[in-house]
Amino acid sequence: MNKKSENALLGIFGLALIATLGSLYFSEIRGYEPCELCWYQRIIMYPIVVISGIAIYQKNARIALTTLVFSGIGVLTSGYHYAIQKIDFFGERAPECGLVSCTGEYINYLGFITIPFLALVAFSGIAVMSIYLLKTIMEEKTA
Repeated sequence: MNKKSENALLGIFGLALIATLGSLYFSEIRGYEPCELCWYQRIIMYPIVVISGIAIYQKNARIALTTLVFSGIGVLTSGYHYAIQKIDFFGERAPECGLVSCTGEYINYLGFITIPFLALVAFSGIAVMSIYLLKTIMEEKTA
């Protein structure tokens, strides 16, 4: 595995770890109870930390397809969650989420940064790094 692949794997792991610790900070330290969609996003993000951590240890860049699939599902989930928070059309048609409303915003920095937005950014970053990692794998095979 070359240095580019190693750095991409470290980036995937680092971003997933930061997102995981951030979600735990909001729920365990700040006391924000996650809604149903937030739980789904956690279910998608947390395994990326474990999978990419093992891949770093094994020096296995082929994990990129797995992290791309997880992050793609995460982008769709967090994108939808962000849409029901910020776009009236989606918010008015949002399903009931349980005890905590999925349209609620615990944080709203600068008028657009919410928890689902942060998850969307993290999943998007992981997807980009996964695509980059797949590209470097293909370049290694052709070289």
